[in-house]
Amino acid sequence: MTDRLTLGQMLRRPASTVESRESVALLVAAVAFVVAGVIALLAFAGGPRAIAGPGSVGQFAAIGAAVTSVIVFVAARWFVGRAAPARGQDDSRLLPRMRWFDVAGVALAHGAIALLGWIGAASVMERSFIGAVLFPFSAAVLTGVVIACTAYLTVVSATSMTPTLLSLVLMVFLVVGVFASMLSATDPEWWKKNLSTLGISDDISALTFNITVIIAGLLVTTIAHFGTAGIPVRTDRERRGRAIVRGELLLLGVLLACVGLFPVDQHFAIHNSVASGMAVLFVALIIGLRRNLPTAPRVFVMLGYVMVLCIVVIAVLFATGYYNLTAVELIAFLIIFTWLVLFLRNTAAMADVPTDHLDDVEVGALR
Repeated sequence: MTDRLTLGQMLRRPASTVESRESVALLVAAVAFVVAGVIALLAFAGGPRAIAGPGSVGQFAAIGAAVTSVIVFVAARWFVGRAAPARGQDDSRLLPRMRWFDVAGVALAHGAIALLGWIGAASVMERSFIGAVLFPFSAAVLTGVVIACTAYLTVVSATSMTPTLLSLVLMVFLVVGVFASMLSATDPEWWKKNLSTLGISDDISALTFNITVIIAGLLVTTIAHFGTAGIPVRTDRERRGRAIVRGELLLLGVLLACVGLFPVDQHFAIHNSVASGMAVLFVALIIGLRRNLPTAPRVFVMLGYVMVLCIVVIAVLFATGYYNLTAVELIAFLIIFTWLVLFLRNTAAMADVPTDHLDDVEVGALR
């Protein structure tokens, strides 16, 4: 029978066991509920507030949840990084130590998901209860619940981070960010031009789109590190191949971030160059994957070839006038990020091998 961890040990090593992870998450959620509830009660003391919209309970709660998510994620990863592995813990199944910019990118993704997700939920609630308002105490309790739920999920995510979970964070973040930008677009006919049109106005829609793309680029650079760290290598050639794939993914993330940093209306040449470079780099990555990562699952490699073929087909359909540019960009966008999600899941499966097949340096870094 194993000794149970004390509360102090759980706080020092929040990722050591399932019990410590859940216990710490519940404690953080409880603290967040009390603090957020008190602050909200003071903020809403002036009278009833609307459910959604400027100055509403929904907006207040969403902003608070976003700030809480970022702070909690950074703090949780700091505790995970400084804690020694618990006795009997299998380090080879966890991610390598996160660098500060990895933590920043994933934390911002969590914050954006919380912000946009709760604003969307508040909008739905407002349309379900037309004309309803929330009085101070009810608003404070509801805000506390929203922020407590966010804190709980963030702790669980930060202390359970694996390639598979990172792929889920990437997918949810992109879906929430892009759809929020589409729904808030001031030009209802943006789709008749191209996807980058979402980022050329001066309103919240453009800001949402550009920030989503920039943070997505940071996440891809994180994938470049985490998605390849556990890939087994047995020869110098395989080690070089893994380094090539890591470099290609890193460059892919940088190019994606540049798409958001250089809007098409202000930096037309740069924007189009980095967008085209992403497509070319993705094709090169797929074509060379079998050579660079010989341990990659054969079905996954073949799927990559099919995805490249799909990109070529839609490019031909665009050239013949069948598809407009928005359709081509959306399909290519979905293909690339679907492949990235599947890459993380498949590399996690590739890492499920005896540790004597792994690079000694990488094994030492895995936490």
